[in-house]
Amino acid sequence: MNRRRLFLLIGIVFFFGGCSLAPEYTQPKAPIPTRWPQGAAYKDAETPAGTSTVPDFKWEDFFTDKRLQKIIETSLSNNRNLRLAALNVERARALYGIQRAELFPALNAGGSGSKQRVPADLSTTGKSITMEEYSVNLGIASWELDFFGRIRSLKDRALEEYLATEEARRSAQVALVAEVARAYLTLAADRSNLKLARSTLETQQASYRLIKRRFELGLATELDLRQAQTRVDAAQRDIARFMQYAAQDQNALNLLAGSSVPDELLPADLDSVSSFKGISPGLSSEVLLNRPDIVAAEHRLKGAYAFIGAARAAFFPRISLTASAGTASADLSGLFKSGSGVWNFIPQISMPIFDPRVWAALRVSKADREIALAQYEKAIQTAFKEVADSLAVQGTINQQVAAQKSLVRATEETYRLSNIRYEKGIDTYLNVLVAQRSLYAQQQALIDLRLLGRVSHVRLYAVLGGGGE
Repeated sequence: MNRRRLFLLIGIVFFFGGCSLAPEYTQPKAPIPTRWPQGAAYKDAETPAGTSTVPDFKWEDFFTDKRLQKIIETSLSNNRNLRLAALNVERARALYGIQRAELFPALNAGGSGSKQRVPADLSTTGKSITMEEYSVNLGIASWELDFFGRIRSLKDRALEEYLATEEARRSAQVALVAEVARAYLTLAADRSNLKLARSTLETQQASYRLIKRRFELGLATELDLRQAQTRVDAAQRDIARFMQYAAQDQNALNLLAGSSVPDELLPADLDSVSSFKGISPGLSSEVLLNRPDIVAAEHRLKGAYAFIGAARAAFFPRISLTASAGTASADLSGLFKSGSGVWNFIPQISMPIFDPRVWAALRVSKADREIALAQYEKAIQTAFKEVADSLAVQGTINQQVAAQKSLVRATEETYRLSNIRYEKGIDTYLNVLVAQRSLYAQQQALIDLRLLGRVSHVRLYAVLGGGGE
């Protein structure tokens, strides 16, 4: 009969332990269109409607430049921000383990011994006595039987927090890879600008020497000489400025990598950087639901649902169990003799009658769910905007670069013709100066546009959530 009762009790515990008062979770509808934006700004971007699967390639398949790959590998091993993200995952995992352990009883073993003398006037026998007591026991201290799923709901919430932290780590990794690539390209662009500035300085110095010679021969005015000198000084200033930018870019790259990047891995200019692999066409906007930050937001939303279950369970009784079994004796040598066994069994029940905090906690849990839902929807809308912006760049960048190249060619010809007219005495040196300034500015603008095109590929890779790990 006792065994039947024991099995019945165990069955009740497991039956009610599987219950949960948390509301059933259903994935909210994404508050974005199913298709990417259409129009003239997107006509060159590869965005036809189609599959909603995530691009299935690793970062090393996308970033094909071998030197950049080595820098990214170093950053993934040494970057402190990524290391902190990984440590946060370990912490969240440990916290989940603590919460999950509350579903099971904590079994403790203990032993005690005491010896005391009782004087005759306090003794029941009228004589002084010496009392000894020794005990060894194994017991459970206040184990809550999770009849209404309170602990299980808290465990589920801790699990979702852990999973959200893991997605945050993955998001940090994607962001790190993209930031390393962006810093690498920025360094390449500034080195291209530095090379352009040095080339411009050589040209301006040659022009200055020629005009100085003409001035000495009386064929050029002092105004022409001073104007030529201003362009030499401006080119020298730009060389120093781009040397500063390149040094700062290298410092930023070293910080991201977590160590000094060897010079042989640094790009000479934009032309030395290999092209990146394009994103496969045919992606619908549903691909954003697999982005790490959005998956993390959904895990937090699920955790908010689980917390409602814990808040609801607080309205129902809590049943806890304390029990122990062991042996006790007045003599140390008699601890394990027959007839020395002891045990106790103390079930407790606590029924809330009036506690306004319980109702307030339920309202808080429901408000938390609405907050988590709004954050989840905002994350999706933000991701859609980021992808649409990147597609707008990709849809127009080729046209901008083509137009800028044509503009550079036109200003080069203008500069050449201005020089010829000046040398023949038809025009003033001021027009040569204006043409040279315009050419230099357009050449810099072309470098900036080429950088923008490269960075837009990196940006699109990142805002789509990156490839596989």
